[in-house]
Amino acid sequence: MHALWMVLASLLFATMGVCIKFAAEHFNPGEIVFWRGVVGVVFMVIFARMRGVSLRTSYPVMHLWRSVIGVAALSAWFYAIAHLPLATAMTLNYMSSVWIAAFLVGGMLITWTPAKGSPLAQGPLVLTVLLGFAGVVLMLRPTVEQNQMFAALVGLLSGIGSAFAYMQVMALGRAGEPEIRTVTYFAVGTVVAGLLGMAYAGVSAWSWQHSVWLVPIGLLAAIAQLCMTRAYSLGPTLVVANLQYSGIVFAAIFSLVLFGDRLPLSGWLGMGMIVVSGIAATILRARAAPNAPAEEHS
Repeated sequence: MHALWMVLASLLFATMGVCIKFAAEHFNPGEIVFWRGVVGVVFMVIFARMRGVSLRTSYPVMHLWRSVIGVAALSAWFYAIAHLPLATAMTLNYMSSVWIAAFLVGGMLITWTPAKGSPLAQGPLVLTVLLGFAGVVLMLRPTVEQNQMFAALVGLLSGIGSAFAYMQVMALGRAGEPEIRTVTYFAVGTVVAGLLGMAYAGVSAWSWQHSVWLVPIGLLAAIAQLCMTRAYSLGPTLVVANLQYSGIVFAAIFSLVLFGDRLPLSGWLGMGMIVVSGIAATILRARAAPNAPAEEHS
């Protein structure tokens, strides 16, 4: 069952991407982030009450920092989804595992001393990072047009931001904060960021026909997060973590069927290399941090 829960979570995240792409035709990123947050807050507050989890925290600054980083990554991801093929935007965001591996390698090299053994022991992690970056080059060169390069850069930044946010989630987990509380405060942060975005970019003309895409974004993200949590509670962490990459497959199918995106062979090869490097990074990271929490892509 743990595999089914994770595959379902990945499908919901990919479906959320579809809703974002349709909503982006009529609403600016600030509005989409705002409604993602509003629905998420309502859903998570109700869920926290059902589970009897208090939302009072002793670590407000840590939650604030996690929300700032997470909202920045989320906004960058939404922008990339709106301006790139869905499969490309999803893949760039799912590179967070590769970025985390890069951070681990950098940190280990900076703090290395002869007493810690040969630095060549980090060779597998280095190769994983290089494979992921090679995949990005292969995927972006043939699939991203010149006028989409800025969106591609933003997509890459969303993956970096997700990696930083994940490391903050690790710190909150070590401090004893339940995931429900962390996700709820993150949703509050998206509401605030959305309001700031709307204050800057303005508010689009309201249409019930177009606004139908806004509510599912928050609902799908919240339900997918709960499915992911359920998967991690039932099955082996490594198996479940690697199944998250099925979301890229779903996104590719949606890109082909709903939006008519066509990726050349080199683009598919690059996407495959990123998936392989992400899986390898997850396995190697589990050895370095065996009790780390799940990554988030919402």
